[in-house]
Amino acid sequence: MTKILHTSDWHLGHVLFNYDRTEEQQHMLQQIEQIVREQQPATLLPCGDVHHTSQPTAPTQKMFTEAIVRMHMACPSMVMVITSGNHDSGSRHEIFSTPWKALNVYTIGTLSKEEEALDDHIVEVPGKAFVVAVPYAYERMIPDGFYQSLLDRVAARNPDGLPVVMTAHTTVRGADVTGHENATEYTVGGVDYCEISEMGTGYDYLALGHIHHAQYVHGGDKRVRYCGTPIPVSFNEEFDHSVSMVQIDRHGDAPLLETIPIENKRPLVTLPPKGYASWEEAKQMLADFDDNKPAYIRLNVEVEDFLPVGANAEAQQLTEHKQCRFCLINARRKESQAQANKHALTVSEFKQERPLDMIKRYAEDVAFDFDEIMESLFGEVEQLLQQELNENKN
Repeated sequence: MTKILHTSDWHLGHVLFNYDRTEEQQHMLQQIEQIVREQQPATLLPCGDVHHTSQPTAPTQKMFTEAIVRMHMACPSMVMVITSGNHDSGSRHEIFSTPWKALNVYTIGTLSKEEEALDDHIVEVPGKAFVVAVPYAYERMIPDGFYQSLLDRVAARNPDGLPVVMTAHTTVRGADVTGHENATEYTVGGVDYCEISEMGTGYDYLALGHIHHAQYVHGGDKRVRYCGTPIPVSFNEEFDHSVSMVQIDRHGDAPLLETIPIENKRPLVTLPPKGYASWEEAKQMLADFDDNKPAYIRLNVEVEDFLPVGANAEAQQLTEHKQCRFCLINARRKESQAQANKHALTVSEFKQERPLDMIKRYAEDVAFDFDEIMESLFGEVEQLLQQELNENKN
């Protein structure tokens, strides 16, 4: 039975509302190391977005490399195949690919599309499995039939029927994108949707990264899975976080799954947990929050008009001697009858809207006090933009 440890979207170096998260990320990596030590998997697959930015700081890179070395020492025979995601730099990802191989670590950051280079995407785990590793790339940069061509090459090299695992960092249609703020019907996090059918056939398990909610993808016959983030990246990720341990006996067999929870040392907490509270109620919840409990705090507040001046400073002061960290007030305006009767703009009406009207409408929706000073500043910016447009026309 071949064990595959599937993880993704570590987002090392992520900063939450200016708070450094190194301690939490180190704790997360230590838990994965412990899982490796206990489970002794044949391969570890971090499927993209290892880092949160394409230019991680030196301490973040040090945290990553030290963790990978410790994971290797926890299971020296384990083969690690680390692919880049849309947050990573593909070329930076491959800089140390040669010395990494001495530790059974394969870093694959860019597409090798030439026929003679396709084997760069295929990693054999001796006697255990084949891994077909595809890093993130713009959809238009991936040739038609690319995935299938890789799987066909593996089929020709796999007379013993070893399990075949493919990795990718992309948005597969049918996935639940709960937790992603920047999701549309076309993209999630700037990554275009693709169909499962585009991924080809011949894999036993498709290990996906990019979507933060752990799940099987509808239509994938429980062979296509997002493992999700080990720890949350935003307050909207209100679901369990884990890594996925997958076991496959032989090529063609159904994968067996075990989800292994990952603890976050400093959870992301919304007050109240459901719905919205008045400002006074929210302040009381914050004041009553356990002084010794580490957490990040978001307040969901419903207001009649606007938040009081200095509300953020007041909330910050309430946590001054607590272990929790205040992050933001998520305010919404209590819907009036006039707002309830408000209709959506037609295309014609939208075209007639002034930019100032649009920004004031948005400020009203999010309960932001767009005062005369703000209006004057916006007018100056609008005027400068119009001057530049006129100059370009001339």
